[in-house]
Formats: sequence, C-alpha cells, structure tokens
Amino acid sequence: MIRKMTIDDYDNVYKLWTTIEGFAIRSLDDSREGIKRFLERNPNTSVVYEEEHEIIGAILCGHDGRQGCFYHVCVHNGHRNRGIGHEMVGAAVNALKEEGINKVNLVAFTQNEVGNTFWNELGWKFRSDLNNYDYTIREDQITVI
Repeated sequence: MIRKMTIDDYDNVYKLWTTIEGFAIRSLDDSREGIKRFLERNPNTSVVYEEEHEIIGAILCGHDGRQGCFYHVCVHNGHRNRGIGHEMVGAAVNALKEEGINKVNLVAFTQNEVGNTFWNELGWKFRSDLNNYDYTIREDQITVI
C-alpha cells in the first residue's frame, strides 16, 4: 500500500536506500535531521510503499512552489517489476497536482541503468538541452555512492 512518508519511517527508508545500487546518500541532507526538515517543508508529497509492515519503496518528493522534484526514488530489488514504482510515481505526481504544481524533474546518475530505463519507459523526457551544475555549500557534506 502507498502512503505518505513521515519522519517515523526514516530508519526503514534509510535502510532501503543503502540497498539500492547506483544510489548516492549525502551525510547531512539525508540524515534524520535533513529528512525531517525536508518533510516539514513538504509534508504531503513524499510517499512510501509498505507491504507486510516493511517499506519496500520510497520517493522523496518536494517542490519550491513552482516545480516539483523527485529524490531517492527506489524499490527494493526483490520487489521490482510489479508496478510499485509506477504506482508511487503516480501518487507523488498527484500530490504535487493537489498543491498546484504542474511540472516535476529529477536527476538520475548516467550509470544508473535501472533508473534510467525506468524513467524512459514511463515516458519521462531526457533533457539534453540543459547543463546540470552543483555547488557544495558545506564541505562536510559527504556523498556516498
């Protein structure tokens, strides 16, 4: 079943994130405090998929009032190809629509073949007309892939 993500889900969602190949977790933004801050700013748009009291899928989703963004979209390896990802994307998109958001984007690592295949199959458009820039404000923010 799909439901809204809360901070009480953090430990189980973090555990799921650590099992996903091609995933990057940042030490500060993805800490309990970082996710709590994110969920407080975006209380209605992130979702988890729970089955038999186990979280097997998650989307961290938020918006800035203009466009939405998906982060850390994942389904546990043992539960893929059952439509769970499609359902979660639909639920998160609907949550964004309810908040008046009309566009959503995401970043997928170029070497994340599973993720890139998933987004292409869903009909999401690859943007080759943009350059993606990144600036680290805090040097102690460590990214682990």
